[in-house]
Amino acid sequence: MKILEKYILRENLKPFIVSLLVITFVLLLDHLIDLLNIIIEKRLNGMTIVQILVYSLPFLMAMSVPMSVLTASIMSFGRLSVDNEVTAFKSCGINVYTLLRPTVISAILLSIFMVYFNNQILPDSNYNLKRLRDKIITRKPISALKPGVFTEMERYTIYVKSHDDKYMRGIVIYDRSEGVLPQVITAEYGEINLFNGGNSLKAILYNGEMRHTDRQHKNLAQVRTFKKFTLNLPDLGFSDQSQSSTFRGDRELSSAAMREKIVHKKEQMGKYVKKLSRIINEHNTLANKENLTTEEKREQKKLSREMRTTKSRISDFQRGIKIYQVEIHKKYAIAFACLVFVLVGAPIGMMTRTSGVGMAFSVSSVVFLIYYISLYMGEELADRGYVPPWIAMWIANILLGVVGIFLIIFTVKESRFIDLNKYIMKVVNIFKRKKHAA
Repeated sequence: MKILEKYILRENLKPFIVSLLVITFVLLLDHLIDLLNIIIEKRLNGMTIVQILVYSLPFLMAMSVPMSVLTASIMSFGRLSVDNEVTAFKSCGINVYTLLRPTVISAILLSIFMVYFNNQILPDSNYNLKRLRDKIITRKPISALKPGVFTEMERYTIYVKSHDDKYMRGIVIYDRSEGVLPQVITAEYGEINLFNGGNSLKAILYNGEMRHTDRQHKNLAQVRTFKKFTLNLPDLGFSDQSQSSTFRGDRELSSAAMREKIVHKKEQMGKYVKKLSRIINEHNTLANKENLTTEEKREQKKLSREMRTTKSRISDFQRGIKIYQVEIHKKYAIAFACLVFVLVGAPIGMMTRTSGVGMAFSVSSVVFLIYYISLYMGEELADRGYVPPWIAMWIANILLGVVGIFLIIFTVKESRFIDLNKYIMKVVNIFKRKKHAA
Protein backbone atom coordinates (compact mmCIF):
# COMPACT_ATOMS: atom_id res chain seq x y z
CA MET A 1 0.00 0.00 0.00
CA LYS A 2 2.92 2.37 0.67
CA ILE A 3 4.04 1.89 -2.93
CA LEU A 4 0.59 2.93 -4.14
CA GLU A 5 0.56 6.00 -1.89
CA LYS A 6 3.99 7.09 -3.13
CA TYR A 7 2.85 6.58 -6.70
CA ILE A 8 -0.28 8.71 -6.22
CA LEU A 9 1.71 11.45 -4.49
CA ARG A 10 4.32 11.45 -7.24
CA GLU A 11 1.60 11.75 -9.87
CA ASN A 12 0.20 14.78 -8.02
CA LEU A 13 3.53 16.42 -7.21
CA LYS A 14 4.74 16.91 -10.77
CA PRO A 15 1.64 18.76 -12.08
CA PHE A 16 1.43 20.71 -8.81
CA ILE A 17 4.95 22.13 -9.21
CA VAL A 18 4.38 22.92 -12.89
CA SER A 19 1.00 24.53 -12.15
CA LEU A 20 2.45 26.54 -9.27
CA LEU A 21 5.25 27.93 -11.44
CA VAL A 22 2.97 28.73 -14.37
CA ILE A 23 0.11 30.27 -12.35
CA THR A 24 2.46 32.31 -10.14
CA PHE A 25 4.32 33.55 -13.22
CA VAL A 26 1.06 34.58 -14.93
CA LEU A 27 -0.15 36.41 -11.82
CA LEU A 28 3.27 38.04 -11.40
CA LEU A 29 3.26 39.14 -15.02
CA ASP A 30 -0.22 40.60 -14.63
CA HIS A 31 0.95 42.40 -11.47
CA LEU A 32 3.99 43.74 -13.31
CA ILE A 33 1.80 45.10 -16.11
CA ASP A 34 -0.24 47.00 -13.50
CA LEU A 35 3.00 48.49 -12.15
CA LEU A 36 4.35 49.52 -15.56
CA ASN A 37 2.93 53.03 -15.23
CA ILE A 38 4.75 53.59 -11.93
CA ILE A 39 7.95 51.97 -13.23
CA ILE A 40 8.02 54.20 -16.33
CA GLU A 41 6.90 57.40 -14.61
CA LYS A 42 9.21 57.07 -11.62
CA ARG A 43 12.12 55.63 -13.61
CA LEU A 44 12.65 52.86 -11.06
CA ASN A 45 15.97 51.04 -11.07
CA GLY A 46 16.28 47.28 -11.40
CA MET A 47 16.81 46.66 -7.68
CA THR A 48 13.60 48.51 -6.76
CA ILE A 49 11.62 46.53 -9.35
CA VAL A 50 13.02 43.27 -7.96
CA GLN A 51 12.05 44.34 -4.43
CA ILE A 52 8.49 45.05 -5.56
CA LEU A 53 8.22 41.63 -7.19
CA VAL A 54 9.73 39.82 -4.20
CA TYR A 55 7.35 41.54 -1.76
CA SER A 56 4.41 40.83 -4.11
CA LEU A 57 5.25 37.13 -4.42
CA PRO A 58 3.74 35.93 -1.07
CA PHE A 59 0.42 37.64 -1.85
CA LEU A 60 0.31 35.98 -5.26
CA MET A 61 1.29 32.59 -3.83
CA ALA A 62 -1.52 32.76 -1.28
CA MET A 63 -3.85 32.48 -4.28
CA SER A 64 -1.72 30.43 -6.67
CA VAL A 65 -1.06 27.54 -4.24
CA PRO A 66 -4.77 26.56 -3.82
CA MET A 67 -5.35 26.99 -7.55
CA SER A 68 -2.32 24.82 -8.31
CA VAL A 69 -3.69 22.11 -6.01
CA LEU A 70 -6.95 22.16 -7.96
CA THR A 71 -5.20 22.01 -11.34
CA ALA A 72 -2.84 19.25 -10.21
CA SER A 73 -5.74 17.14 -8.87
CA ILE A 74 -7.63 17.41 -12.15
CA MET A 75 -4.54 16.59 -14.22
CA SER A 76 -3.24 13.70 -12.11
CA PHE A 77 -6.53 11.88 -11.54
CA GLY A 78 -7.57 12.67 -15.09
CA ARG A 79 -4.45 10.90 -16.37
CA LEU A 80 -5.13 7.91 -14.12
CA SER A 81 -8.64 7.74 -15.56
CA VAL A 82 -7.55 8.16 -19.22
CA ASP A 83 -4.96 5.38 -18.88
CA ASN A 84 -7.61 3.16 -17.22
CA GLU A 85 -5.47 2.90 -14.10
CA VAL A 86 -8.47 3.79 -11.92
CA THR A 87 -10.37 0.87 -13.45
CA ALA A 88 -7.38 -1.39 -12.86
CA PHE A 89 -7.17 -0.31 -9.22
CA LYS A 90 -10.88 -1.01 -8.77
CA SER A 91 -10.51 -4.48 -10.27
CA CYS A 92 -7.80 -5.17 -7.66
CA GLY A 93 -10.17 -4.21 -4.86
CA ILE A 94 -8.71 -0.71 -4.33
CA ASN A 95 -11.50 1.85 -4.15
CA VAL A 96 -11.41 5.57 -4.88
CA TYR A 97 -11.28 6.46 -1.17
CA THR A 98 -7.96 4.63 -0.88
CA LEU A 99 -6.62 6.45 -3.95
CA LEU A 100 -7.64 9.81 -2.48
CA ARG A 101 -6.25 9.20 1.00
CA PRO A 102 -2.58 10.21 0.40
CA THR A 103 -3.65 13.27 -1.59
CA VAL A 104 -6.14 14.37 1.08
CA ILE A 105 -3.57 13.93 3.86
CA SER A 106 -1.04 15.96 1.86
CA ALA A 107 -3.67 18.66 1.26
CA ILE A 108 -4.37 18.86 5.00
CA LEU A 109 -0.65 19.28 5.74
CA LEU A 110 -0.36 21.89 2.99
CA SER A 111 -3.38 23.75 4.41
CA ILE A 112 -1.73 23.84 7.84
CA PHE A 113 1.43 25.26 6.28
CA MET A 114 -0.64 27.88 4.41
CA VAL A 115 -2.21 28.93 7.72
CA TYR A 116 1.31 29.65 8.98
CA PHE A 117 2.20 31.31 5.67
CA ASN A 118 -0.87 33.58 5.69
CA ASN A 119 -0.31 34.58 9.32
CA GLN A 120 3.46 35.06 9.48
CA ILE A 121 5.00 35.58 6.04
CA LEU A 122 2.19 37.27 4.11
CA PRO A 123 1.46 40.17 6.55
CA ASP A 124 5.12 41.23 6.73
CA SER A 125 5.53 41.11 2.96
CA ASN A 126 2.34 43.16 2.48
CA TYR A 127 3.62 45.71 4.99
CA ASN A 128 7.04 45.96 3.33
CA LEU A 129 5.38 46.30 -0.07
CA LYS A 130 3.18 49.12 1.22
CA ARG A 131 6.17 50.98 2.63
CA LEU A 132 8.09 50.56 -0.60
CA ARG A 133 5.17 51.78 -2.71
CA ASP A 134 4.68 54.79 -0.41
CA LYS A 135 8.35 55.63 -0.75
CA ILE A 136 8.15 55.37 -4.53
CA ILE A 137 4.99 57.49 -4.73
CA THR A 138 6.29 60.26 -2.44
CA ARG A 139 9.69 60.56 -4.08
CA LYS A 140 9.99 62.92 -7.05
CA PRO A 141 12.36 61.45 -9.61
CA ILE A 142 14.09 64.32 -11.36
CA SER A 143 14.79 62.14 -14.38
CA ALA A 144 11.03 62.01 -14.95
CA LEU A 145 10.46 65.78 -14.82
CA LYS A 146 7.84 66.75 -17.35
CA PRO A 147 8.71 69.71 -19.58
CA GLY A 148 6.68 72.85 -18.86
CA VAL A 149 5.47 71.62 -15.43
CA PHE A 150 6.43 73.05 -12.03
CA THR A 151 7.42 70.17 -9.71
CA GLU A 152 7.11 70.75 -5.96
CA MET A 153 9.78 69.08 -3.82
CA GLU A 154 9.52 70.02 -0.14
CA ARG A 155 11.29 73.44 0.00
CA TYR A 156 12.11 73.53 -3.71
CA THR A 157 10.21 74.04 -6.95
CA ILE A 158 11.84 72.93 -10.20
CA TYR A 159 10.86 73.84 -13.74
CA VAL A 160 12.37 72.41 -16.92
CA LYS A 161 11.49 73.80 -20.33
CA SER A 162 12.66 70.72 -22.24
CA HIS A 163 15.06 67.80 -21.96
CA ASP A 164 16.77 65.26 -24.17
CA ASP A 165 18.75 62.12 -23.45
CA LYS A 166 21.74 64.03 -22.06
CA TYR A 167 20.73 67.47 -20.79
CA MET A 168 17.76 69.33 -19.39
CA ARG A 169 17.28 72.82 -20.83
CA GLY A 170 15.66 75.99 -19.56
CA ILE A 171 16.11 75.03 -15.90
CA VAL A 172 14.58 77.16 -13.13
CA ILE A 173 14.99 76.23 -9.44
CA TYR A 174 13.16 78.14 -6.68
CA ASP A 175 14.74 77.70 -3.25
CA ARG A 176 12.25 78.70 -0.51
CA SER A 177 14.34 77.47 2.41
CA GLU A 178 15.46 80.91 3.56
CA GLY A 179 12.07 82.55 3.93
CA VAL A 180 9.08 83.84 2.04
CA LEU A 181 11.05 85.24 -0.88
CA PRO A 182 12.74 82.46 -2.85
CA GLN A 183 16.20 82.32 -4.24
CA VAL A 184 15.97 81.74 -7.98
CA ILE A 185 18.56 79.77 -9.95
CA THR A 186 18.28 79.67 -13.73
CA ALA A 187 20.47 77.81 -16.19
CA GLU A 188 20.60 77.33 -19.93
CA TYR A 189 21.08 73.58 -19.55
CA GLY A 190 22.33 71.04 -17.06
CA GLU A 191 22.11 67.59 -15.45
CA ILE A 192 19.96 66.76 -12.42
CA ASN A 193 20.37 63.44 -10.60
CA LEU A 194 18.97 61.78 -7.47
CA PHE A 195 20.82 59.67 -4.94
CA ASN A 196 20.44 58.54 -1.31
CA GLY A 197 17.22 56.71 -2.13
CA GLY A 198 15.74 59.69 -3.94
CA ASN A 199 16.06 61.98 -0.93
CA SER A 200 19.14 63.93 -2.13
CA LEU A 201 19.66 65.89 -5.32
CA LYS A 202 22.73 66.94 -7.25
CA ALA A 203 22.41 69.42 -10.11
CA ILE A 204 25.26 70.44 -12.44
CA LEU A 205 24.12 73.64 -14.17
CA TYR A 206 25.71 75.57 -17.05
CA ASN A 207 25.43 79.17 -18.26
CA GLY A 208 23.06 80.61 -15.71
CA GLU A 209 22.55 83.04 -12.87
CA MET A 210 21.53 83.09 -9.22
CA ARG A 211 19.16 85.82 -8.05
CA HIS A 212 18.68 86.45 -4.32
CA THR A 213 16.16 89.07 -3.10
CA ASP A 214 17.04 91.03 0.05
CA ARG A 215 14.47 90.35 2.77
CA GLN A 216 14.67 93.89 4.19
CA HIS A 217 14.90 95.71 0.86
CA LYS A 218 12.62 93.77 -1.44
CA ASN A 219 13.39 96.02 -4.41
CA LEU A 220 17.06 95.04 -4.25
CA ALA A 221 18.38 91.75 -5.59
CA GLN A 222 21.81 90.18 -5.79
CA VAL A 223 22.56 88.57 -9.14
CA ARG A 224 25.53 86.32 -9.86
CA THR A 225 26.24 84.66 -13.16
CA PHE A 226 28.09 81.42 -13.66
CA LYS A 227 29.36 79.17 -16.42
CA LYS A 228 29.20 76.04 -14.30
CA PHE A 229 27.60 75.59 -10.92
CA THR A 230 27.04 72.47 -8.82
CA LEU A 231 24.03 72.47 -6.50
CA ASN A 232 23.69 69.85 -3.75
CA LEU A 233 20.36 69.45 -1.96
CA PRO A 234 21.00 66.79 0.71
CA ASP A 235 17.45 66.57 2.12
CA LEU A 236 14.31 66.73 0.01
CA GLY A 237 12.16 65.61 2.96
CA PHE A 238 11.05 62.23 1.62
CA SER A 239 13.18 59.68 3.47
CA ASP A 240 11.65 59.89 6.92
CA GLN A 241 8.05 59.65 5.77
CA SER A 242 8.16 56.04 4.66
CA GLN A 243 10.57 54.96 7.39
CA SER A 244 8.40 56.31 10.21
CA SER A 245 5.18 54.71 9.00
CA THR A 246 4.39 51.93 11.46
CA PHE A 247 0.63 51.67 10.91
CA ARG A 248 -0.51 48.28 9.64
CA GLY A 249 -3.82 47.57 7.97
CA ASP A 250 -5.83 44.39 8.37
CA ARG A 251 -3.96 42.61 5.56
CA GLU A 252 -0.62 43.47 7.16
CA LEU A 253 -1.41 41.81 10.51
CA SER A 254 -1.40 38.24 11.75
CA SER A 255 -4.53 36.68 13.25
CA ALA A 256 -3.10 37.06 16.77
CA ALA A 257 -2.41 40.76 16.22
CA MET A 258 -5.91 41.30 14.82
CA ARG A 259 -7.46 39.54 17.81
CA GLU A 260 -5.62 41.99 20.06
CA LYS A 261 -7.02 44.85 17.96
CA ILE A 262 -10.51 43.38 18.33
CA VAL A 263 -10.17 43.15 22.13
CA HIS A 264 -8.98 46.76 22.26
CA LYS A 265 -11.83 47.97 20.03
CA LYS A 266 -14.38 46.09 22.12
CA GLU A 267 -13.03 47.74 25.28
CA GLN A 268 -13.26 51.17 23.65
CA MET A 269 -16.72 50.39 22.30
CA GLY A 270 -17.86 49.32 25.79
CA LYS A 271 -17.01 52.79 27.11
CA TYR A 272 -19.11 54.40 24.40
CA VAL A 273 -21.97 51.97 25.05
CA LYS A 274 -21.99 53.04 28.73
CA LYS A 275 -21.82 56.66 27.65
CA LEU A 276 -24.74 56.16 25.26
CA SER A 277 -26.80 54.53 28.03
CA ARG A 278 -26.15 57.52 30.29
CA ILE A 279 -27.06 60.01 27.53
CA ILE A 280 -30.30 58.14 26.72
CA ASN A 281 -31.32 58.15 30.40
CA GLU A 282 -30.66 61.88 30.72
CA HIS A 283 -32.44 62.58 27.44
CA ASN A 284 -35.48 60.51 28.48
CA THR A 285 -35.60 62.28 31.85
CA LEU A 286 -35.83 65.65 30.11
CA ALA A 287 -38.30 64.30 27.52
CA ASN A 288 -40.68 63.19 30.27
CA LYS A 289 -40.67 66.60 31.90
CA GLU A 290 -43.29 69.21 31.05
CA ASN A 291 -42.69 72.91 30.48
CA LEU A 292 -38.96 72.71 29.93
CA THR A 293 -36.95 75.82 30.57
CA THR A 294 -34.80 77.40 27.85
CA GLU A 295 -31.68 75.97 29.46
CA GLU A 296 -33.22 72.49 29.62
CA LYS A 297 -34.23 72.67 25.93
CA ARG A 298 -30.67 73.56 24.99
CA GLU A 299 -29.43 70.66 27.11
CA GLN A 300 -31.89 68.32 25.38
CA LYS A 301 -30.61 69.36 21.95
CA LYS A 302 -27.04 68.92 23.15
CA LEU A 303 -27.86 65.40 24.38
CA SER A 304 -29.46 64.56 21.04
CA ARG A 305 -26.29 65.60 19.21
CA GLU A 306 -24.14 63.60 21.61
CA MET A 307 -26.42 60.59 21.15
CA ARG A 308 -25.99 60.67 17.36
CA THR A 309 -22.23 61.14 17.65
CA THR A 310 -21.89 58.30 20.16
CA LYS A 311 -23.99 55.95 18.03
CA SER A 312 -21.80 56.79 15.06
CA ARG A 313 -18.66 55.99 17.06
CA ILE A 314 -20.13 52.66 18.17
CA SER A 315 -20.97 51.83 14.55
CA ASP A 316 -17.39 52.66 13.54
CA PHE A 317 -16.05 50.28 16.21
CA GLN A 318 -18.44 47.55 15.10
CA ARG A 319 -17.42 48.01 11.48
CA GLY A 320 -13.73 47.88 12.40
CA ILE A 321 -14.25 44.71 14.45
CA LYS A 322 -16.07 43.03 11.54
CA ILE A 323 -13.25 43.93 9.13
CA TYR A 324 -10.68 42.25 11.39
CA GLN A 325 -12.91 39.22 11.96
CA VAL A 326 -13.43 38.84 8.20
CA GLU A 327 -9.68 38.98 7.56
CA ILE A 328 -8.98 36.39 10.27
CA HIS A 329 -11.47 33.91 8.81
CA LYS A 330 -10.24 34.71 5.31
CA LYS A 331 -6.67 33.67 6.18
CA TYR A 332 -7.89 30.26 7.36
CA ALA A 333 -10.53 29.78 4.65
CA ILE A 334 -8.08 30.37 1.78
CA ALA A 335 -5.53 28.08 3.45
CA PHE A 336 -8.01 25.19 3.74
CA ALA A 337 -9.17 25.77 0.18
CA CYS A 338 -6.27 23.41 -0.68
CA LEU A 339 -8.20 20.55 0.94
CA VAL A 340 -11.50 21.59 -0.63
CA PHE A 341 -9.96 21.77 -4.11
CA VAL A 342 -8.59 18.23 -3.78
CA LEU A 343 -12.10 16.99 -2.96
CA VAL A 344 -13.44 18.83 -6.02
CA GLY A 345 -10.54 18.36 -8.46
CA ALA A 346 -9.95 14.61 -8.02
CA PRO A 347 -13.48 13.45 -8.98
CA ILE A 348 -13.69 16.05 -11.77
CA GLY A 349 -10.47 14.66 -13.22
CA MET A 350 -11.73 11.07 -13.04
CA MET A 351 -15.16 11.91 -14.41
CA THR A 352 -14.00 14.05 -17.33
CA ARG A 353 -11.21 11.62 -18.30
CA THR A 354 -8.89 14.43 -19.32
CA SER A 355 -5.16 14.70 -18.69
CA GLY A 356 -4.56 17.69 -20.97
CA VAL A 357 -2.95 20.79 -19.48
CA GLY A 358 -5.27 23.15 -21.34
CA MET A 359 -8.43 21.40 -20.21
CA ALA A 360 -7.20 21.16 -16.61
CA PHE A 361 -6.36 24.87 -16.51
CA SER A 362 -9.70 25.77 -18.09
CA VAL A 363 -11.77 23.73 -15.64
CA SER A 364 -9.72 24.85 -12.63
CA SER A 365 -10.00 28.48 -13.72
CA VAL A 366 -13.80 28.24 -13.82
CA VAL A 367 -13.96 26.56 -10.39
CA PHE A 368 -11.49 29.03 -8.87
CA LEU A 369 -13.34 31.98 -10.40
CA ILE A 370 -16.56 30.81 -8.76
CA TYR A 371 -14.70 30.40 -5.47
CA TYR A 372 -13.05 33.84 -5.71
CA ILE A 373 -16.31 35.62 -6.59
CA SER A 374 -18.03 33.94 -3.63
CA LEU A 375 -15.16 34.97 -1.37
CA TYR A 376 -15.23 38.57 -2.62
CA MET A 377 -19.00 38.91 -2.32
CA GLY A 378 -18.92 37.33 1.13
CA GLU A 379 -16.26 39.80 2.25
CA GLU A 380 -18.33 42.75 1.04
CA LEU A 381 -21.50 41.46 2.76
CA ALA A 382 -19.64 40.77 6.02
CA ASP A 383 -17.92 44.17 6.05
CA ARG A 384 -21.33 45.82 5.73
CA GLY A 385 -22.77 43.66 8.50
CA TYR A 386 -25.27 41.70 6.40
CA VAL A 387 -23.88 38.25 7.30
CA PRO A 388 -21.59 36.97 10.08
CA PRO A 389 -17.88 37.03 9.12
CA TRP A 390 -17.35 33.27 9.54
CA ILE A 391 -20.27 32.42 7.25
CA ALA A 392 -19.13 34.93 4.64
CA MET A 393 -15.62 33.51 4.46
CA TRP A 394 -16.35 29.80 4.89
CA ILE A 395 -19.50 29.45 2.80
CA ALA A 396 -17.53 28.90 -0.44
CA ASN A 397 -15.41 26.21 1.23
CA ILE A 398 -18.47 24.52 2.69
CA LEU A 399 -20.45 24.49 -0.57
CA LEU A 400 -17.53 23.33 -2.72
CA GLY A 401 -16.61 20.75 -0.08
CA VAL A 402 -20.13 19.33 -0.14
CA VAL A 403 -20.08 19.29 -3.96
CA GLY A 404 -16.70 17.55 -3.88
CA ILE A 405 -17.89 14.87 -1.44
CA PHE A 406 -20.99 14.29 -3.57
CA LEU A 407 -18.84 13.91 -6.71
CA ILE A 408 -16.53 11.46 -4.92
CA ILE A 409 -19.49 9.32 -3.83
CA PHE A 410 -20.89 9.48 -7.36
CA THR A 411 -17.51 8.44 -8.78
CA VAL A 412 -17.30 5.49 -6.39
CA LYS A 413 -20.76 4.21 -7.28
CA GLU A 414 -20.61 4.81 -11.03
CA SER A 415 -18.58 2.48 -13.21
CA ARG A 416 -18.63 4.80 -16.23
CA PHE A 417 -17.07 8.24 -16.44
CA ILE A 418 -18.06 11.40 -18.23
CA ASP A 419 -15.89 12.00 -21.29
CA LEU A 420 -15.87 15.79 -21.41
CA ASN A 421 -13.75 15.84 -24.57
CA LYS A 422 -16.49 13.95 -26.43
CA TYR A 423 -19.09 16.58 -25.58
CA ILE A 424 -16.72 19.42 -26.46
CA MET A 425 -16.10 17.87 -29.88
CA LYS A 426 -19.87 17.58 -30.41
CA VAL A 427 -20.28 21.30 -29.69
CA VAL A 428 -17.40 22.14 -32.05
CA ASN A 429 -18.91 20.01 -34.82
CA ILE A 430 -22.29 21.72 -34.40
CA PHE A 431 -20.64 25.13 -34.87
CA LYS A 432 -18.73 23.84 -37.89
CA ARG A 433 -21.94 22.56 -39.54
CA LYS A 434 -23.68 25.89 -38.91
CA LYS A 435 -20.69 27.72 -40.39
CA HIS A 436 -20.71 25.58 -43.56
CA ALA A 437 -24.49 25.95 -43.88
CA ALA A 438 -24.14 29.73 -43.73
